[in-house]
Amino acid sequence: MTSRKRTAGAWPLVIASMLWGTTGTAASFLPGNVSPLAVGAATMMFGGMLLFAISARTAIAALQNAASRRWLVVGAIGVVVYPLAFYSSMSLAGVAIGNVVSLGSGPVFAALLEWAFERRRPSRVWAVCTATALTGIAMLAWGSDRSEGALSGQASGDTMAGIGLGLLAGFSYALYTYSSSRAIRAGAASGAAMGGMFGFGAVALAPLLLALGGPLLQSATTVGITAYLALGPMFTAYIFFGIAMRTLHSSTATSITLLEPFVATLLAVVVVGERLLTVGWLGLAVVLVSVLALATARQQRPALESP
Repeated sequence: MTSRKRTAGAWPLVIASMLWGTTGTAASFLPGNVSPLAVGAATMMFGGMLLFAISARTAIAALQNAASRRWLVVGAIGVVVYPLAFYSSMSLAGVAIGNVVSLGSGPVFAALLEWAFERRRPSRVWAVCTATALTGIAMLAWGSDRSEGALSGQASGDTMAGIGLGLLAGFSYALYTYSSSRAIRAGAASGAAMGGMFGFGAVALAPLLLALGGPLLQSATTVGITAYLALGPMFTAYIFFGIAMRTLHSSTATSITLLEPFVATLLAVVVVGERLLTVGWLGLAVVLVSVLALATARQQRPALESP
């Protein structure tokens, strides 16, 4: 595969990140009686079912293959934990802080996983671009309007718990990103890896949705928002995510997805009406430049594993 094709593998992830960036704004329109756990469970469960449905035959084959199955099962743990921790983090600490901690910690955890399992050290380009993007995200958080409530519309004041959940979300995101790359390198097709991993996670999330998901059906608006979250930021975005993971290391992938807070902040300003200070606008520019630099840098394709 040429270096141009390897670099082009980053662009599906840019599209996925833009879709993920709409999550906070869409979820902010849900009424306060909707639990963030229900939102996370519904999004991942329905999206995961669709991902499995479009690749059922190959996904089942990937789950039957011992080399890829172990990584798909590990990744499914991250799939289950991530949405529950992510939406709860935004509910407790606010949309800006929840996004910053969850997405900002992802690249660090991904790099640690690659070092722990492969002794792979991050490249200098990755380190510089990721550090710069994280600086921009910190500027974004500092420059965001803090007068807005949390995702549920009521700030709980339990910011530290929200930050802790954000760190858990970041680790979970890195875990299923890394696991999907390992499953693909073990021979599973990207669609099969996404279908197997998210389908497995969907089964695990079903009981929680049955227990807490009633308020999601209270109106056409709540049903519509839930459907969008499942079809857009979940189903469609993870198809692009799977395409990107054919050629990207997980640490690079999680760094590129730092574009999500950029998109989320722009939508919060344009759609929700939140304000952004000058330092926030500068942070937006820093994030955009850093992610574009990483997306256009030459990427070394992960090697295929032996079963």
